[in-house]
Amino acid sequence: MADHRPRVAVVGAGVTGLTAAYRLFRNGTIDVVVFDGAGRTGGQLRSVEVGGHVVDAGADSFPGRKESASELCRELGIETTRAAASGTWLWTPRGLVEYPSGTAFGIPADLGDLFRWPGLSGRGRRRAVLDLVKRKRPTGAGDETLGGLLRRRLGDEATDLALAPILGQPFGGAVDELSTEATFPQLRAWERSQGSLLRGAQATVRDTKRPTPAPPLFVRPRLGVAAITDELDARLGSAVRPRASVDAVRRAGDGWTLDTSHGLEHADAIVVAVDAPTAGVLLEPVAPDVRDDLGRIPNVSVGVVFLIYPKGTAGVVPAGAGFAAPAGTTPMTSCTFTSSVWPDPSFGSRAVLRCAIGGAGQEDLVDADDADIVEACARHLAALIPLPERPEASAVVRWPRAIPRYLLGHVDRVARIRERLPAGIFVCGRSFDGVDVAGCIRGATETAERALTSVASTHRERIG
Repeated sequence: MADHRPRVAVVGAGVTGLTAAYRLFRNGTIDVVVFDGAGRTGGQLRSVEVGGHVVDAGADSFPGRKESASELCRELGIETTRAAASGTWLWTPRGLVEYPSGTAFGIPADLGDLFRWPGLSGRGRRRAVLDLVKRKRPTGAGDETLGGLLRRRLGDEATDLALAPILGQPFGGAVDELSTEATFPQLRAWERSQGSLLRGAQATVRDTKRPTPAPPLFVRPRLGVAAITDELDARLGSAVRPRASVDAVRRAGDGWTLDTSHGLEHADAIVVAVDAPTAGVLLEPVAPDVRDDLGRIPNVSVGVVFLIYPKGTAGVVPAGAGFAAPAGTTPMTSCTFTSSVWPDPSFGSRAVLRCAIGGAGQEDLVDADDADIVEACARHLAALIPLPERPEASAVVRWPRAIPRYLLGHVDRVARIRERLPAGIFVCGRSFDGVDVAGCIRGATETAERALTSVASTHRERIG
């Protein structure tokens, strides 16, 4: 058979798809084409202008301890900066209560801090300390919900009021449905190795105080997180095809055909970098065995509310990065003090706040009118922080069905999906590899490596 240059198609032009395509493109031995039905690339990474100020509408940073995103930024020549403020507050009926400074995943490493912390009642604190004497879960026991682990070790009050607000929010909330193994496997490891979550937090905090400098908690490009996808898009050039949706994938000899809105396209391998439900529809003709598992990775809708206050208001915002709120207590699930964490000269002395809304059990608020959402958030904030009742400028950004839910058994579910996919078909993205930007970049890089190995093997057989 005549030799030809292998071709890999990437479906989805968010940070995952663009990273995978860039890794394949940089290899130099294959052709790459990226399809996306939207009119712009970047997926959930984009910026918006609010009152003359540019802010991140999607993720506003990534974890500094996860090197994949920082490494990609260095490779692309993108300058990054670390968060200028740290420390988190908890919303309580009595006002904001700061989490103890020495915590790991919200769990205090100092028992004195726990006993004195006003975020829990005396009864709740005493129940949490029983974690030190409770028996470990049997070795070899399977996955457990995050809520189940936290309640078993630390009690209901600590779980619902203190930990669920910060641990559940990145995964769409409702910790009693989330997989511990897929969200915070470190907590399982603490119980196995230390016999206690409190002792695990103590050991982790001790490690961060060693002479080797700890990585920054959060990092972002100076020009916003969308700078990553903007640069990837620019480097890929004509390989990226926006406004070109893919409706189905079909087998074509020893390769694949994609039914796109611009006609049929051929590829030797396909990287599917879209959410699980969309992937299920797309792959139905060639991989019906994965349909049920893909359908068990649902998404929930969330939103971001930006509130920009007049000059002179930045000083009234409490020191720290922001606060988290227990489910159902406020319209927002969390609030980032953007003007403190990511200061910008354009902000001047204005307080700029970013409120997160929606998630499991709270999606109705995302469907409300913009004016009602802004009014509700601003009213609750003004009752807590000495801010004006109305912001100077505001915006609501909705992300329908944007956050994948890592339900019980998620890790095994993803493994089964990948094992049952036909050779030459690969999946990656938020539904599979991690909900943050760094997880998506890491998963995309690993998937690109697998795709390269696959097409190289097929190419050798073809020309052999």
